[in-house]
Amino acid sequence: MEKFSQINSESNEEKSFFKSWRFWKPFLSASVGGLAGYLYYHFVGCSSGTCAITSNPYMSIIYGSFFGYFIINSPCAKGKC
Repeated sequence: MEKFSQINSESNEEKSFFKSWRFWKPFLSASVGGLAGYLYYHFVGCSSGTCAITSNPYMSIIYGSFFGYFIINSPCAKGKC
């Protein structure tokens, strides 16, 4: 009976983690950054294919996700600069 209560409490902790802002903040910032990266590729992009980042939509999404995550979760964003 004791093992069941441990498993049940662990699953409640996992559920509360996925509902918390600590999980959603990095996920949403990377998602919005990826969307911004794709939109930059689509509207501004490089048509000649010589630009390393903007000629490939996958690289634009990866860099956008990185910058979106970094801007929101940087130490300066938390007021520690």
